[in-house]
Amino acid sequence: MKDRIIGLIVNPLAGVGGRLGFKGSDGAYGIRALMMGADLVAPRRARAFLESLDDELASKGIQVKLLLPPGRMGESVAREAGRLRAVKVETVPCVDPRIWPTTAHDTIRCARTIENEVDLLVFAGGDGTARDILNAVDMRLPVLGIPSGVKVYSGVFAVNPRSAARVVTAFLEGRARLEERPVVDVDEEEFRRDRLVLRTFGKLLVPVAEGVVESPKTLAGGEGVEDIARFFAEELYRDCTLYILGPGRTVARIAEYLGVRKTLLGVDAVHNKRLVGKDLDEEAIIELIEKHPRTVIVLSPIGGQGFILGRGNQQISPRVVRKVGKEGIVVVSDPEKLRSLGRLRVDTGDDDVDRMMRGYIRVLIGYGKWKMVRVE
Repeated sequence: MKDRIIGLIVNPLAGVGGRLGFKGSDGAYGIRALMMGADLVAPRRARAFLESLDDELASKGIQVKLLLPPGRMGESVAREAGRLRAVKVETVPCVDPRIWPTTAHDTIRCARTIENEVDLLVFAGGDGTARDILNAVDMRLPVLGIPSGVKVYSGVFAVNPRSAARVVTAFLEGRARLEERPVVDVDEEEFRRDRLVLRTFGKLLVPVAEGVVESPKTLAGGEGVEDIARFFAEELYRDCTLYILGPGRTVARIAEYLGVRKTLLGVDAVHNKRLVGKDLDEEAIIELIEKHPRTVIVLSPIGGQGFILGRGNQQISPRVVRKVGKEGIVVVSDPEKLRSLGRLRVDTGDDDVDRMMRGYIRVLIGYGKWKMVRVE
């Protein structure tokens, strides 16, 4: 097979505000997260993709050329990945690597610079980055996202970096079909006011291999929410236990049954039926856990995707999960949503924590009703 050409663009600020509870990293919030010392997420996930892709291609004897922007938008990721066997890296001078931080204009400029040179454009970012790619290339070439943002509502992303490598390999081997997938984003200002306002901005052409590309998120609504909340309050709740309540309508309804009003989209904490933490970041959650002998984390899967960790709740980080353990996590879901999902997913960015969470977990689906569901 002759060499194929792939483009890779990294938005290094994508996801940087997740563990700080910022609900997104666009504009000033990304800068603020940097000033607070937050770690860069997207370069690490892009590196994981690149290393997995090289392994996949080398095992199949496939060679590709990879076009990258300079600096943190690509070149440094390839350099940190070390020696690549199947991927030949070439830097395209589309931005000045000395200028930091990068902006949406840099993403758009680089995408437009390389679009006519590549068979497939891969990007590491979130929904804001997907909008930039849409602005740059529209439907003119296939595009695939490596999920790295706080908000990942669009249907253009692989499940995780390793899945992205498998999709790219399938595309190169002619095994992936191309589909038009929506680019969806939220109004971040409304999001920070605890109101979820979604908007579809257009579509991108995405290579799809079975089971490895997400569906767009859907909003929950089901008939079992009241029974779940009532059972939790009447039978599961215990005084002197700290409850870390993740985002979502089902968990918010549980909070109401406990007599408190939580944020719909943030991570809150309840102790002795009193709100002791609101819209918490990672560090605040850790501090609360260390003050209480017993902690339970309550999560609800994202409709349409099935993620219980790693999407929209990055504050519940690998550090948090390790402290509580899998046995300290309660998953709740109305049965209709769970039937549509079939399985649950985790993508915390920590392989050890993801392995710990995989397998089967009990999910509360009604009043005293549980279902064993596989976590992938």
